[in-house]
Amino acid sequence: MSHSPASIARADFIEGLAKGLAVLESFNTARQRLNATQAAERAGLTRAAARRHLLTLAHLGYLETDGSHFWLAPKVLRFSGSYLASARLPRALQPTLDRLGAQTGESLSAVVLDGDEVVIVARSGATRLLAYGLHLGARLPAHATSTGRVLLAALPPREFAQWMKGRELARFTPHTVTDPRAFRSLIDGVRGQDWCLAREEQELGVQALAVPLRDMSGQAVAALNVVSSADWGKANTLVEQLLPVMLSAARDMRALL
Repeated sequence: MSHSPASIARADFIEGLAKGLAVLESFNTARQRLNATQAAERAGLTRAAARRHLLTLAHLGYLETDGSHFWLAPKVLRFSGSYLASARLPRALQPTLDRLGAQTGESLSAVVLDGDEVVIVARSGATRLLAYGLHLGARLPAHATSTGRVLLAALPPREFAQWMKGRELARFTPHTVTDPRAFRSLIDGVRGQDWCLAREEQELGVQALAVPLRDMSGQAVAALNVVSSADWGKANTLVEQLLPVMLSAARDMRALL
């Protein structure tokens, strides 16, 4: 689960750094190549300011450019690589993910909530089905994924209400739940059963089952999920055969978290 940003004195806030990071974060799977105008719109800057940040990031090696458009360079992976190598959560979860992958022959992931997205921080070695974008560090829409829903359901009611306030839920497939009232009802159901099966809501042909991973205090710090092809027979297999295994693994991992 993501944590609230630490408060900071205004005199300690480096606005230029924040703007540069906003420009860097404006690149994603859907927007892989941006010009100065597009980056400015996504980062909330003037075109001139965005252009200076883009040129600086390219000079430092974090972006590549053809003179008009910019795109991420391999150097940005230094951040994710350092996190995955040093952060406690992925290292704590990896042995269990590998064991579950070998035991079930399925592809499992550990995921954390970050704002309106979830981020994959660890994966099992099994690769029977890899849906688009399911790689380490991948960011997926929280509202349309099984992991996002179990983590949203674990939020205190006030935090979930704040998360929902004024939010438009994007539609990714014809099956995506986008009506706020229906989505709140769905989260209530997930909260009650403590697991979630999402079918073809983020990507057609794919379904995923998720359970929360809680620490010893009961706080959900991540979610565990398994991804499969979207057919009803497989859905029954996930719930009947894999859900007990995943719930047992989640209980065993509490002492590690």
